[in-house]
Amino acid sequence: MAAIRVNGVSLYYEARGSGPGVVLVHGSWSDADSWARVVPGLAEQAAVVAYDRRGHSRSEDLLTQGSVYEDAADLAGLIEGLGLAPAFVCGDSYGSLVTLRLAAARPDLLRGVAVHEPPGTSMLLADPDLRPIGTAFAGRIAAVRELLEQAESAAAAELFVETLAFGPGAWAQLPAPIRHTYVRNAPTYLDELRDPDALDLDLAALSRFPEPALLTQSDDSAPMYGEVLDLIDLALPKPERHLYEGAGHAPHLSQPEEWVRVTLPRILG
Repeated sequence: MAAIRVNGVSLYYEARGSGPGVVLVHGSWSDADSWARVVPGLAEQAAVVAYDRRGHSRSEDLLTQGSVYEDAADLAGLIEGLGLAPAFVCGDSYGSLVTLRLAAARPDLLRGVAVHEPPGTSMLLADPDLRPIGTAFAGRIAAVRELLEQAESAAAAELFVETLAFGPGAWAQLPAPIRHTYVRNAPTYLDELRDPDALDLDLAALSRFPEPALLTQSDDSAPMYGEVLDLIDLALPKPERHLYEGAGHAPHLSQPEEWVRVTLPRILG
């Protein structure tokens, strides 16, 4: 077990391969293990690091209210501490928001990013034309939050998976270890929801990110993810889009070979 101490917290990480540095940032509820299906393919040509974000699974939990700013600072500390800069960073879901926040705050640490379906609900709510889409999605989030506030972690995890992430019936199809991880990390999602800036982005700051950015979505995911990506696309100087077919909210899990095929060329430049 490898760990690195950054910003006063111990972060678990796994490193594999050699070559240009790549860091994988997982989404809500999960941990570094969610990248297991794509790490071997990446590690054939790159030095790959996957880690548990603070409070998740094997990383330290400080038992205080966290913020997306801390997550971005942790990612910066990890890149610097492991000597990976400038790194290529891949983020999934909430991990995409962490990745994009780092791109806005510390572009010097990055040579590119790839992000899949960032849940930037606050961005939609701030736009009068997109507010109905954001409101509908926020309503589903509120139902999950209500269960979390009642410490109903298992029920909240199932509701999240089936109404926000993967679709009806998906919870029963997840392997038992993944379901266990979601329930174990349920309080971290409540922590994210209590952070007023967690689901937002500073698009003006992001517009100064000079490196390539791969923005991906799946054709069978919620339409709101495409609307969020459109806003990000307009802000970035060097955006590139890719649409996965039938891959859902986590193509690195559902279509790992395709994910590597799409992402690795961008990593290698």
